Amino acid sequence: MVRLVMILLGVDYLRTRWKALMAAGWLSVALGVEVFIDMMDGSLYFPLKPFAFLLLLEGLSTLAVAWTGMGGQRKLRYVKGSAFTLAATLILIGTLHANFILAMIFGTLFFADGVLQIISARIVRFRRWRLAIAGGVFEMVVAFIFYLPYPVQYAGTIPYCVSLGLLFSGWNMILLAMRVRRMEHNPAVADAVPTPAAAPETKLAGASVTEWDGPPSDDERALTIHVWMPAATAKAEAQPRAIVNRYIAAVDRNGAISTGHAALESPEGIYISLYPGTEIDRSPEEFGRMLRATRENDIPGVFQPDYRTEANAWCESTVKVRIRNYDPERLQRFWGAYRQDTTYNLTYRNCSSTVARALEAAIEGASARVWAKSGGWKPLVRVMSTPELWVAAQVRKRAATMAWTPGLTLDYARALSMLADPRPLGWVKMARLALKTMVRSRRRWQAEEAGQVNVSDLGETPAQGATRTKA
Repeated sequence: MVRLVMILLGVDYLRTRWKALMAAGWLSVALGVEVFIDMMDGSLYFPLKPFAFLLLLEGLSTLAVAWTGMGGQRKLRYVKGSAFTLAATLILIGTLHANFILAMIFGTLFFADGVLQIISARIVRFRRWRLAIAGGVFEMVVAFIFYLPYPVQYAGTIPYCVSLGLLFSGWNMILLAMRVRRMEHNPAVADAVPTPAAAPETKLAGASVTEWDGPPSDDERALTIHVWMPAATAKAEAQPRAIVNRYIAAVDRNGAISTGHAALESPEGIYISLYPGTEIDRSPEEFGRMLRATRENDIPGVFQPDYRTEANAWCESTVKVRIRNYDPERLQRFWGAYRQDTTYNLTYRNCSSTVARALEAAIEGASARVWAKSGGWKPLVRVMSTPELWVAAQVRKRAATMAWTPGLTLDYARALSMLADPRPLGWVKMARLALKTMVRSRRRWQAEEAGQVNVSDLGETPAQGATRTKA
């Protein structure tokens, strides 16, 4: 999440506030240590009930606005809202059985995530796969602490989670403050682009706009992310495996594997679409070997010239995500450096990872840019309070420990589009819909009442008035 905040707010915005970020980080760490000590001595002073009510409010509000998301966003919102609501309900029940259920749920989630991270890192073998395995082992240790429970009883499950959350959040803020203190460019997007200094801000056509109630229209200038989903591009009918087909690959009835594709297109004429220069063997046996992100699996790649050429040679993209608030100069610099290397690797340097990195370069500083007139801490508060930040962070974490795929790229692009082009808050949107419904209903009632009054003034019943009018 640190890298996402750096990308969305930009270094210029964060560098001027590094002291406040550092202080907030140390305060969060101190609170986390205090809660942990409070939990360890056996006498809990942590306010469980108020925390449970806040958790319940967050869960219910997330569920209430979950329908405003799209695709994987909507699903992740429902998962988050349901988990928070269930946890809050169990805390409010407050029995030994409820605490035991909570411990089992948290332990299982940590254990499953740790196992998945270890397996994917072991199979893919990306450059930092050993560090990812260490992280997975740590998650399994945390899971066993929930299961045992040691060194605390099941009643300390929630304070234990809160302390971990405060500690990790504080540490991330400290890291963020330390990294932006003296840097001149954003390392979150500069690993592929040697930028000597911070880029000048680009003025948007709609610079005075701070919210857009919906995606860009077809005739509006916007960055376009094209995604070809695996199941839609299979040569034969794909086997019905919903999650696998969307996020990994689709296998048709002949056994051939389709991974889909992703590309990025800008109104300035930039088209980024990396494709293997030689056709990859799609048989299950050979495909499993190609999954490893090792040098021996590097092959020559080729960049497609433009979308129309690629679509005519293959097919139209399945889904498009469009973003108004992007920086064409940063995107141009990224593309100028990235296109020098045409290496293709099915796992760590494929079409989807290329699009994800290009998208991050294009929207660097987008949130600070759109909220620039507000000044102060509003850009940071707005970014941190937007549910899509959590969604994008989860997608990015899974892609970093496994591989970027078209399905993950689609969810990532949708989440970032909500952050770069801010929409009205979910509650605000619901309030607007409710207000519009109330106004329409009131107008209808007024019209009905006016019709009845006009008829009664004539001394007729409504039926008689209708008959006379027809005559």
